[in-house]
Amino acid sequence: MSRPIAGTLGERYLRNRGVTALTDLLALRFHAECRWRADARSPPEARPAMIAAVTDLAGRLTGVQRSWLDPQGFSETTFGKAPIEPARKAMGELYGHAVRFGAPGEVMAVGEGVETVLSLRSALPALSMAAALSAANLAAMFIPETVRRLYIAQDKDPAGERAAMTLAERVAERGVEAIILAPRYGDFNDDLLLHGVEDLRNALRRQLFSRDATRLLTPAR
Repeated sequence: MSRPIAGTLGERYLRNRGVTALTDLLALRFHAECRWRADARSPPEARPAMIAAVTDLAGRLTGVQRSWLDPQGFSETTFGKAPIEPARKAMGELYGHAVRFGAPGEVMAVGEGVETVLSLRSALPALSMAAALSAANLAAMFIPETVRRLYIAQDKDPAGERAAMTLAERVAERGVEAIILAPRYGDFNDDLLLHGVEDLRNALRRQLFSRDATRLLTPAR
């Protein structure tokens, strides 16, 4: 029942979060009347939601994340998410899998939330990326065999820092170079919203491997 995200409240939500990387979003869709309930005893409510497909390394769908959105749009209180708790729920087989953007090559980036990863991709549009959806799953994420250098977008909290370090140590054991990217504020979406994409590019330039900085830091489309 979901449809492509282009032209929907889901796309407006991402734009309001500062995201400019709005191409190659096959992993994201929009559901105008996605069921939400506070708990198993509550009656279901129909609410608009962004649907993120969780896939394994072979591209097989293993789960979905539903992010319910506020039809009234962006506010400094909700940042566009529906004023309900929880505003996000995931279902299916999530362990080690991710929401994926772009085909992986020798270099890719990973992070926790969809908004965080798409914020990073707004500054690095040519780089394939994946969102683990949680700190615990970031630490356990399966990385494609093609990857030789992995950028890990760390959330600035104890759980995020531990997850980034755990993943870096795991992939290093198989010879993958891991580089942890640290945001200035809570996460890279905070950085993007507060200072814009050009400032984010400049901050990333100092953290990327030099050849990657030259190759990847092209203007956003």
